[in-house]
Amino acid sequence: MVQFSRSKSLSAACALLALGATTAALAEEPLNNLGPVGPREPILVTVGSQRVVAFYVPERGECAVSTVMWKDAGADAPYASSRVRVSLKPGQMVQVDGPQRQSLGLLCGADASTLAVVAPAEMIPTGAHANN
Repeated sequence: MVQFSRSKSLSAACALLALGATTAALAEEPLNNLGPVGPREPILVTVGSQRVVAFYVPERGECAVSTVMWKDAGADAPYASSRVRVSLKPGQMVQVDGPQRQSLGLLCGADASTLAVVAPAEMIPTGAHANN
């Protein structure tokens, strides 16, 4: 039996989420999920020409957030992504900046039970799916 460290497991899960989001984006319009989401559920959103997938796991009463951003381009375009990991206390927010001075916030909910997108209205994609 092969065991993975927590960091490798998070990396693998994030890569799978990004791959799934990319595959869905190639098939139709990109999926959007602005949250709030629970642990290990993905937030999917577009910031300018960048796609963002973020998820968290509760860790010592905080939200251990992993975020991956990549350019939403054709299948033949070079692939490049960036990953950010941060730990947020309940009520804290991290700002993720995209191109053209666009940014969105990821907010850790009460008791580290949720993660949600906080962004200006002009950044919220039309037809976005928001969980209740």
